[in-house]
Amino acid sequence: MSTPLHDLSAQALVGAYRDGNLSPVEVTQAVLDHIARWEPQLQATWLLRPEAAIEQARASEARWRRGEPLGPIDGVPTTIKENIATQGDPMPAGTAAVELRPATADAPPAARLKEAGAVVVSKTTMPDYGMLSSGLSSFHRLARNPWDLSKTPGGSSAGAGAAAAAGYGPLHVGTDIGGSLRLPAAWCGIFTLKPSLGRIPIDPPYMGRAAGPMTRSVADAALMMQVLARPDARDSMSLPAEAIDWTAFDAGTERLRGLRIGLLLDAGCGLPVEPEIRSAVELAARLFERAGAVVEPLRPFMTQAMLDGMDHFWRMRSMVDINALPAERRAKVLPYIREWAESAAGFGGEHVFRGFSQFHATRLAAVAACAPFDYVISPVSPNMPVDAELPSPTNDPLRPLEHIGFTVPFNMSEQPAASINCGYSSGGLPIGLQVAGHRFDDLGVLQVARAFELIREAQRPWPQPPSA
Repeated sequence: MSTPLHDLSAQALVGAYRDGNLSPVEVTQAVLDHIARWEPQLQATWLLRPEAAIEQARASEARWRRGEPLGPIDGVPTTIKENIATQGDPMPAGTAAVELRPATADAPPAARLKEAGAVVVSKTTMPDYGMLSSGLSSFHRLARNPWDLSKTPGGSSAGAGAAAAAGYGPLHVGTDIGGSLRLPAAWCGIFTLKPSLGRIPIDPPYMGRAAGPMTRSVADAALMMQVLARPDARDSMSLPAEAIDWTAFDAGTERLRGLRIGLLLDAGCGLPVEPEIRSAVELAARLFERAGAVVEPLRPFMTQAMLDGMDHFWRMRSMVDINALPAERRAKVLPYIREWAESAAGFGGEHVFRGFSQFHATRLAAVAACAPFDYVISPVSPNMPVDAELPSPTNDPLRPLEHIGFTVPFNMSEQPAASINCGYSSGGLPIGLQVAGHRFDDLGVLQVARAFELIREAQRPWPQPPSA
């Protein structure tokens, strides 16, 4: 049985366009038809514009017929997270409190995708201000997990994670400041790379904030990196141009031989790791060992003080932003987010300073802990996805970040970290393995993830839309 067009990888599509066996128009139409079947349940998209997507696909078809594609993803259906500006479109940041104004320019990730000829099918949804690992939003409809519609897809790249797993085309881009790429990737069973800070320029830049590819395979993420990883002056933290051969992402399983890999099973803070997640990560570690890697335990390096300090600083930042809104708009912020932010009202200057200091303390601890190893593997999240309607795993605005102890340190240390599926729960939900590398070793993380892709157990079929 042939693979449906919406399930084809970006690599396969580009090859078929080049050979004249497929047209971007028929592929885009197939993806749009598939989205129409899924979207009433998933609610992953915003600004889904079929006519505009088909128009882009026609232009791509003409370029391929002339033998003049714009780039390595010309004609490939793609989605962009809502908080990445696209020219002419408003950017609500997941909240009903924001005044909708059209963006004056494409942010760097959107600009690079369009310059390479990607067919932008839709924007994808996110929670209020991107501060939840959930699809719950005061502006967007509630996004759900295609593996189990009663569960959250994670967040804040909620719609992107759901869209990738559900087959809304092969390429999706999200953002991450504490786990917002990796958590939905883990809970939706897809692949993502949170790159080294500045590898993919973003606007506006912020401490720890990164954009990254969200795909079903390492190969497609590597293809996106060819397009996205280019300097842009609008990002003051953008890395200088570097001749990275992203096509070398597949170094085979030999890449693992002799590697020293740290195994982190305790984040040192937050929620305890659920037994099924621990078992799946331990199995992954054994597979690395069988492939010739040396796997050694890594002691926790995060502390609850680090996690709480970052949380409290973010609360104050959010309270300042929300207090700047007119009263009628402030009232539209998701109540959970409002309660979380307003809890900072009693924080003094010293308290906020000490909280801010934990960002650097986390960076130092992460770099020191990883130094003896080539790569570090761990769970992405200590818990399985919770009910879709919940804003966070604890459902407690005073304990909102208890699930990001494995992910947030690599935002602050600026190290690349990927999520790749490593198993399934007894209920059939995916489990994510995090692979972290040293700063700037983005290609190495892709190569190790690709090697694991080759040695991991057989993957289950992707979820299908409910029968009509």
